[in-house]
Amino acid sequence: MAGHTAQLLRWLLTIHPARTLVGAFALVITGGALLLMLPVATEGPHGADFVTALFTSTSATCVTGLVVVDTGTYWSGFGEGVIIALIQLGGFGIMTMASLLALLISGKLRLRMRLTAQAETKSLGLGDVRRVLLGVAVITLTVEAAVSTLLALRLFLAYGRGLGDAVYLGLFHAVSAFNNAGFGLRPDNLVPYAEDPWVTLPVAFTVIIGGLGFPVLLEVLRHRRRRRTQGKRNWSLHTKLTVLTSVVLLAAGTVLTCLLEWTNPGTLRPFDWDEKVLNGFFHSAVSRTAGFNTLDIGAMRPSTLLATCVLMYIGGGSAGTAGGIKVTTFAVLAAAMFAEVRGEPAAEVMRRRLAPSVLRQALTVALLSIGLVIVATLVLLTVSGKSLSAVLFEVVSAFGTVGLSTGITPGLSTAGKLILIALMFVGRLGPVTLVSALALRERLRRYELPKERPVIG
Repeated sequence: MAGHTAQLLRWLLTIHPARTLVGAFALVITGGALLLMLPVATEGPHGADFVTALFTSTSATCVTGLVVVDTGTYWSGFGEGVIIALIQLGGFGIMTMASLLALLISGKLRLRMRLTAQAETKSLGLGDVRRVLLGVAVITLTVEAAVSTLLALRLFLAYGRGLGDAVYLGLFHAVSAFNNAGFGLRPDNLVPYAEDPWVTLPVAFTVIIGGLGFPVLLEVLRHRRRRRTQGKRNWSLHTKLTVLTSVVLLAAGTVLTCLLEWTNPGTLRPFDWDEKVLNGFFHSAVSRTAGFNTLDIGAMRPSTLLATCVLMYIGGGSAGTAGGIKVTTFAVLAAAMFAEVRGEPAAEVMRRRLAPSVLRQALTVALLSIGLVIVATLVLLTVSGKSLSAVLFEVVSAFGTVGLSTGITPGLSTAGKLILIALMFVGRLGPVTLVSALALRERLRRYELPKERPVIG
């Protein structure tokens, strides 16, 4: 039996990376949906219907956080356990786990298998894949353990929760935060803790860490160790771009949220000034990656919803637990636009020239993503009858695997829910598989066609 399993795993890993990744995620989502349909998975006497189970399984595996039922009251302890397991699997990366299993079974990887693992982990080289994968596992478990302990202590000491209940809530929210899933166990998510920085800040920083991407985290840790023994080392361009762009977007989102919602009685107005800044920062942090909320999203002004849509569309770092087109894609496009405005022959970032293939890949991902959002919004408007602002927000949230919601998702028809399911699946896997496929298909052409310039603008 073990021999057949090993042969099956090796066969799966020899398929094209994009197909392997999509197939692995689809398999886990299907398995999760079947488990959630069991009567033991719900608090009621009957199991969940297929669409509810499929939606929840997809949202958890794709680390989105959109829900059609309240997680804490609808699902039983078994159902919540399935959800947190799906979140962990989706955040860690199905392909990462499959590659690790292949390493344990065969002890080595073919080049295509390593490229597959690299497409999901975006490791800085093809060298020691075993070290990269184990590093991802260590970072994940360490951060989740530390944050769950901190949250459990706060809930136990300040809110009078029982020790077992506090530990469970801390673990659930820590895993959900690091994997940028945004699942909570209350109908109002983290709204009751809006004035408590000992809850909101650990969750926000955990979301930020998970959203930076494993390549950045691994490089920072690796350079920190080397600096102790070999002196100062510079970060790679990818790490610099990710960190700098993330900081800029985080600051911009905080300022915009505070400015636009400062006097809104449904969101920030009831708070003191320091609590307003705290919640503005929290909303900015989770808007690009996770679906937690301390403010009523449905009460936000249209201008804030639009700004949030932009942050959700951009997303977080590559090969992390965040969604969107990724901050590096956004930074590359911004660099290309800046170079064109200045009349420069090539786009440059931090004294490094960007390869034309990188610019083409970034433009392809961004434009295809915009097209998908537009088409999905048109279709969902047709089948739902909801307002444009609410539908657009829900579509971008699903595509960016963010999970923030204006509250219309539970009331959507079956067709509307299926559209969001497809968006969550494509949003989680689309950019990864697309860039992987483009990189593997890149070929050298030994001739050039005559150049001609059409009129632009």
